[in-house]
Amino acid sequence: TIYKFRSMSDGAEHTGSGVYSGKGDPRVTKVGKIIRATSIDELPQLINVLKGDMSIVGPRPEIPHFVEQFRDEVPLYMIRHMVKPGITGLAQVSGYRGDTSIRGRIDCDIAYIENWTIWVDVRIILRTFTSMINDETLPPMHRTEKR
Repeated sequence: TIYKFRSMSDGAEHTGSGVYSGKGDPRVTKVGKIIRATSIDELPQLINVLKGDMSIVGPRPEIPHFVEQFRDEVPLYMIRHMVKPGITGLAQVSGYRGDTSIRGRIDCDIAYIENWTIWVDVRIILRTFTSMINDETLPPMHRTEKR
């Protein structure tokens, strides 16, 4: 179980099953728009970190429906499950949040796993705060290669 504040109307996961939420999604509530814009919806995941189920930095967790879909469609997808999921990650600070390129996210996740150091985590955390404060996406921290 991954904790999060609800930002969508009750039952929304059933009305849009298999569809990422994007800008203008009618399933997102008025309060949900605010908490998503400020990333407050992620704060309860600190409980998951304290419980040891998540890390501060790592590949973002995916809902089971998408894991089943991507495991067959995207080469190397399951490698990202070798580490604990994180509240923030290389993909997020490189512009891959929400309904963006799954290929780009996976490339970032693999680059993170292959090049992990404590300093990479520190840079990602600092870039997370910088992008939240400035409401912008920073240039990627790494070059992705075609896989």
